[in-house]
Amino acid sequence: MSDDKDNAYWSANLRIIAWSLVIWALVSFGFGILLRPLLSGIAVGGTDLGFWFAQQGSILVFLALIFNYAWRMNKLDHEHGVDE
Repeated sequence: MSDDKDNAYWSANLRIIAWSLVIWALVSFGFGILLRPLLSGIAVGGTDLGFWFAQQGSILVFLALIFNYAWRMNKLDHEHGVDE
């Protein structure tokens, strides 16, 4: 029974990591590089949105992902009884 619980915990952990990596790649590489020409018409802070994502937006999203990961892992730890 313990192996099933461990596998469920690990599976949920990997799912959180995968979604975080997908969001991070989309924001940093997608919005900052690939979709930059499409976002050039939208002004944010005196520059276009694609440049903003490449310079500051991806960093802010990365920080938000770190806090979201910590919050979700604390919640997951509590649900599986491995919290501190």
